[in-house]
Amino acid sequence: MSDKRRLPALFAVFAVLMVVAGCSLPRGAAIQSEVLNEQESQAPSFQVVRVTRDVTPALSGWPTTGWHGHYHWFERDRGPDSNAIQVGDVLKIVVWESQENSLLSARGSNMVTMPDQEVASSGKIFLPYVGDVQVRGQSADAARQRIQASFEDISPSAQVQLSVVSGRNNSIDLVSGVASPGRYPLDSRNTKILSAIAKGGGVSSNLRTPLLRLQRGTTTYETRFADLLADARRNVRLRGGDQISVVEDQRSFNVLGAAGNQTIMYFEKETMTAMEALSAMGGLQASRANPKGVLILREYKAKDLKPGLAGPDMRQVVFTIDLTTADGLFAARQFHIHPQDTVLATESPINAARTIIGLFGTVIGVTGTANNL
Repeated sequence: MSDKRRLPALFAVFAVLMVVAGCSLPRGAAIQSEVLNEQESQAPSFQVVRVTRDVTPALSGWPTTGWHGHYHWFERDRGPDSNAIQVGDVLKIVVWESQENSLLSARGSNMVTMPDQEVASSGKIFLPYVGDVQVRGQSADAARQRIQASFEDISPSAQVQLSVVSGRNNSIDLVSGVASPGRYPLDSRNTKILSAIAKGGGVSSNLRTPLLRLQRGTTTYETRFADLLADARRNVRLRGGDQISVVEDQRSFNVLGAAGNQTIMYFEKETMTAMEALSAMGGLQASRANPKGVLILREYKAKDLKPGLAGPDMRQVVFTIDLTTADGLFAARQFHIHPQDTVLATESPINAARTIIGLFGTVIGVTGTANNL
């Protein structure tokens, strides 16, 4: 080909390169420098914090955002309290005696079965020839001894046999999240929460991540159902009046950019580190992502602001993690994601250069083909 014929082709290549240089190439995610360039201004609107092993201990003390920070569950299972006689319980009493002409038993009999006695709101029961006896708050054995002692004045040889039937104040409510919600009586003083849920038909299968809530009086306790199954110490005894609900754990964070998935991710555990979050979202896209530019965007309340590393300096904070160093990898294992965070996997700037080179090669190839024709 002569130089005169090659000149238009070179002009065509030059024009294409000028167009590429003057336009922004389409991308699926921002480049890290584009997101953080405002920090160089005199009045930035957000704070940038580089996450390293040196600062993660201090960052763990910063206020928790998106929820109250941890689930509140029972520290221990206090069994003796649940074995006490309560108002509404029914006491079945049988009195045995050996003396003749007893005031209690009929002629020719050495025992008498008392009418069932329901514990009144005062905590007392009524016994013939004795009067009121306080039994609320006592164990069955302690109540038996007290009742037997009360008969000594009229029948010194009397022996008492006692059994307790749970009353109206010893039932629980399965409110939601089970196959058969409703009110269920406690079979015994040792009925545990998993037994009650099983009686209600088990946890509903359509719940993504079940969260168990137990309301006792004015206090609400919460734990993930998976943790309840994994730790026998969480399977506590129930008390009359307890109300149980099983709901979905709604805590989530957003995933954007050059990640394996761009979606809303729900917490798989009570707490999740940045490394666990990266794994849950399918990691980074090897062909696009910039492993030096994993960003976590978080917003604090005005009352959370504190100077220095005691807390954030500004309400909006961008945490940066470099996954190309051991320091960054270990820091990602220590830094915790909060509900409502946004995890942004930025795109590598090399991708733009690759695109331009690819376009250049395409243009050269098309030009060469045209020249050959």
